[in-house]
Amino acid sequence: MILLAVLFRQLQAPPPKICGSPGGPPVTGTRIALKDGRHLAYHESGVPKEEAKHKIIFVHGFDSCRYDALQVSPELAQELGIYILSFDRPGYGESDPHPARTEKSIALDIEELADALQLGPRFYLIGYSMGGEMMWSCLKHIPHRLSGVSILGPVGNYWWSGYPSNVSWDAWYRQIPQDQWAVRVAHHAPWLTYWWNTQKLFPASSVIAFNPAILSREDMAVVPKLAQRTYVGQVRQQGEHESLHRDMIVGFGKWGWSPLEMEDPFPAGEAEVHLWHGADDRIVPVALSRYIAKTLPWIRYHELPTAGHLFPIADGMGDVIVKTMVM
Repeated sequence: MILLAVLFRQLQAPPPKICGSPGGPPVTGTRIALKDGRHLAYHESGVPKEEAKHKIIFVHGFDSCRYDALQVSPELAQELGIYILSFDRPGYGESDPHPARTEKSIALDIEELADALQLGPRFYLIGYSMGGEMMWSCLKHIPHRLSGVSILGPVGNYWWSGYPSNVSWDAWYRQIPQDQWAVRVAHHAPWLTYWWNTQKLFPASSVIAFNPAILSREDMAVVPKLAQRTYVGQVRQQGEHESLHRDMIVGFGKWGWSPLEMEDPFPAGEAEVHLWHGADDRIVPVALSRYIAKTLPWIRYHELPTAGHLFPIADGMGDVIVKTMVM
């Protein structure tokens, strides 16, 4: 019984340190309260939203926060009237955790956030990496609210139906072995995800550890920019389980549908969907995005021949992505 109790304790993640709670991190930014009582922290940039011609919501990636929004030059923001709203996804930064979150819940959170900040009936979306994967959910559940979508280096779920086995297996083996195991656990045994990524018996997720082995040459060139993130301590401050591990559980979980089965959400051409991926992405294999773009004719695909996973951080890429979407 004692051994079972010890084992159970090791498998359980500690409770999150919720911002604003006794003993938890302070609330330093602006937040809204959702209908279910949770809070979302957000950050605004670009021109004032009252003057904006194009209102964009940016959805950050894995191990990131609201301050990691796509960088758009002040000159372009002024020229095109660009307003960007970024927010901490649940469990990250200063947004409350959401233990029951699913791929659908983030789309509903985005819609509620847009309404709370009075962005109007339609807005643009840009999602990167794990946030990029969530763009498929937004296209499925809230297409009527979207003026356009850009999906940057999106995580792909190897278990989505519609992938030929040669495509999914080729992408699978592009991962290093320890990441294959981390993803496998998140999908098949989500209750083990916390233990798997915190035990010391063997290597866990190299993405969580930010192992340089998974970075391309172009990625390495922009890594110094990441060192300038003075806010990095906020990203995981509420606990790794409700941020990083929950992301893995949702992103690689058992979805009840597949993006490969989606019909055009904008049959009248009222909006466009752009998918961007680096050909030398060693974190998220490009093969899955290639196949999605090939299968869904309404996707406008942009493959960057020498880029890795961090291409949105490269100088000038924010301007290129935004101009492609809104012009």
